[in-house]
Amino acid sequence: MTNSLPDTPLDVVIIGAGLTGLTAAFHLKEAGLSLHLVEQRDRPGGVIESHREGGFIYESGPTTGIISHAAVPRLFAAFPDLMCTASPEANRRLILKSMGKHTGEGQTFLPLPSSPLSGLKTPLFSMRDKLGILLEPFRARGQKENESIAELVVRRLGKSFLDYAVDPFIGGIYAGDPHRLVTRYALPKLYALEEQHGSFIRGAIAKARAPKDAEAQSVTKQIFSTSGGLSQLTHALANHIGSEHFSYSAEGCRITRTAEGLYEVQFTAEGATRTLRAHHVITTAPTPALPSLLPFLSTEDLAPITALRYAPIVQVAWGMRKTKLPHFHAFGGLVPSHEDGELLGILHPSACFEERAPKGGTLLSIFLGGMRAPEVIDYSDEAIEALVRERLQRLLGITNEPDLLHIFRHRLAIPQYEASSGARFERIAQLEERYPGLHLAGAIRDGIGIPDRIKQGEALARLISKQHGA
Repeated sequence: MTNSLPDTPLDVVIIGAGLTGLTAAFHLKEAGLSLHLVEQRDRPGGVIESHREGGFIYESGPTTGIISHAAVPRLFAAFPDLMCTASPEANRRLILKSMGKHTGEGQTFLPLPSSPLSGLKTPLFSMRDKLGILLEPFRARGQKENESIAELVVRRLGKSFLDYAVDPFIGGIYAGDPHRLVTRYALPKLYALEEQHGSFIRGAIAKARAPKDAEAQSVTKQIFSTSGGLSQLTHALANHIGSEHFSYSAEGCRITRTAEGLYEVQFTAEGATRTLRAHHVITTAPTPALPSLLPFLSTEDLAPITALRYAPIVQVAWGMRKTKLPHFHAFGGLVPSHEDGELLGILHPSACFEERAPKGGTLLSIFLGGMRAPEVIDYSDEAIEALVRERLQRLLGITNEPDLLHIFRHRLAIPQYEASSGARFERIAQLEERYPGLHLAGAIRDGIGIPDRIKQGEALARLISKQHGA
């Protein structure tokens, strides 16, 4: 069965009903443009998916966001009762460190310093590096264009700050290797501090002293989720957009360009082949899907984009109805790569948000693999469960059986903003200029986090609306 083409082309077709696509569609609809979203899953949300089971609310994808862009509160203004910010415990971050003579001996979670005094007392960093902080404002700027995060941190702060602050931080955000991630692409705000102010400390002071308008004041840097899990946001967006603007369980999606400069999007859904025409197409697909999705682009066209590497992650939801962890009452514990080659971190959602676990219970989210151990993605469920049990017993003293245990695998979890990123961003810009109306979006550019996706979706909608005079 084939559906005939509509007489009037749509303004926009969006490939992917994840957070980027939903945010773009939300703002496009508000601007009065016609649109349709095509999604291969049978639901909206993309990698965001919340679950309820036995009194637990857990995620099988991203667990939280940070209010790091004004686009986040602007979006939530349409759903004023939805956002929930984390409790003060979320400000407490723990780092795993061996307290014995050798790595692996006496491993314990220590709090990341939150003040100059706690920074001076912490055993996480060497005394040499602690005292060296006083010299940081006077160190010269780096000269290497694609300096890695590891190189930058060692140069400005010292190796112990790399090992016990930045390395676990990068493992928690990118599941990546700080020796390969490039600062100006992966952490552009950190890069800008040195570029604009010559120093992290001088830059932080200058930013703190700068006057803030209402938009800047809305960027609170608080950790957030939504009541009932992050899926509540994506479902609220989908409901606002309207079910008639979605095609789910879409297969074989292909985009072609007509002689008139329109885009035709063909796919199969619910046993029927559909073809949509539009002036603009936004694709949020991961790079491995692009060659078949965009057949009018050559292998050479896409080479700098498809060179992108992804960190594979195994995520484990672990719930206990009658067990509390007062010694682990924090946002979670991050793990330096040289302390554990497989464990990235253990987050504690029930310490930060209400109703994540039954009263008196605990919910943990455990993350394994990443670029430090990509082979973990292919471990059997039995091997993963055994690994998690051993780590929880040894590091947190957990010996009782879980009431909730689920394993999720994400082979294309997090794009790695490495040295190849510059060529990728340049090629995306070239292709969008060559093919007006084509927008290559998603986490392949503009950042990887939830606030980055919201900001990008809003920016795309503004760009397209401006071009249409809306």
